Amino acid sequence: MPAKTKPSRSKESPKPTRKPPLAPLKRILKSMGTVGSSDVIPLLQAIQEDYGYLPENVVQAASELTGIPASQLYGVATFYAQFYLEPHGKHTVRVCRGTACYVRGARRVLDAVRASLGVADGETTGDMLFSLETVACLGACAMSPVIMVDDAYYSKMNPRKVDLVIERYRPEGH
Repeated sequence: MPAKTKPSRSKESPKPTRKPPLAPLKRILKSMGTVGSSDVIPLLQAIQEDYGYLPENVVQAASELTGIPASQLYGVATFYAQFYLEPHGKHTVRVCRGTACYVRGARRVLDAVRASLGVADGETTGDMLFSLETVACLGACAMSPVIMVDDAYYSKMNPRKVDLVIERYRPEGH
């Protein structure tokens, strides 16, 4: 049985040791055609989709290649929670901390998720497989407590169900 990768316990995700290549950015820009200030969100979404986050050198190159000021790109990237400036896990686990979820046991569910992943809120596992986030509301109060993994909702969660959900996203033998 392969050894499990020890999760990162630091508040920050691991930094890449070298700068990501610019070839994917050039392909993205070519596919988008003319890119202007009104295209900032789709541009950032495309970059993040390809790279998994918004690498600094790629954002700087996007600014230079499009003429959109880097300050505008970073302004949008830091305003919206959907964008990540640091490496992010392949799967994002979101735990709702809204009132309905809270009164129905979301704190215990969050504790179980933390234990299952070995990370705290805002952290990424050392193997870059999972990132954990708590959110104010997932908009599914009738199904509370709720967690999301990527785009999938898991309702009426309890601590016993957490490992069953997380295991669906782990590779075979991991």
